[in-house]
Amino acid sequence: MDSSLLFTAQALLRWHDGHQFCSKSGQPTKKNIAGSKRVCPSNNIIYYPQMAPVVITLVSDGTRCLLARQKSFPKGLYSALAGFCDIGENVEEAVQREVAEEVGLEVESMQYSASQHWPFPNSSLMIACHAAVKPGQTEIQVNLRELEAAAWFSYEEIATALSRKGPYIQQQNETFPLSLPPKLAIAHQLIKEWLEKQTGASLSA
Repeated sequence: MDSSLLFTAQALLRWHDGHQFCSKSGQPTKKNIAGSKRVCPSNNIIYYPQMAPVVITLVSDGTRCLLARQKSFPKGLYSALAGFCDIGENVEEAVQREVAEEVGLEVESMQYSASQHWPFPNSSLMIACHAAVKPGQTEIQVNLRELEAAAWFSYEEIATALSRKGPYIQQQNETFPLSLPPKLAIAHQLIKEWLEKQTGASLSA
């Protein structure tokens, strides 16, 4: 099955499960035949499924990219920075704030890449961007309330992680090799785009 159809079905099922009652009257809501909305019979308020906008940003200083991990991630897995947009923010402001809050860096410029619907844990619209910081201002200050760790990675480290196949094996010193998000995730696309920009060639991985 196409992944987008599966993601849509997953998101709709979760939304219907969580919106069975009207937030104003407290009465049970009823869904239409298509399952695209729910209506409160007592006041005719219509509820439609919504997505929360999330910026996911790959930060670079020109020769390295910055990846981070949360405690909930599998061992060795690092990804791009991500965070919800606040009310009143545009995408640029959200990227600047998230990068500053999570790793203490100032974004000099940014570029939109692509977007992706992501149903886990709730329905979100992932807005993928590349962000650049000044080469001389790259000292990371990790927000430990948000992240477990963050680090700069070289072209060689990213290329090795992208080319690695099969399961990840724990090393003798109890460290894990760098692993990256799966191809299905838009973070993988951001990392691959950054690597292609360094080489000027398209990658098949």
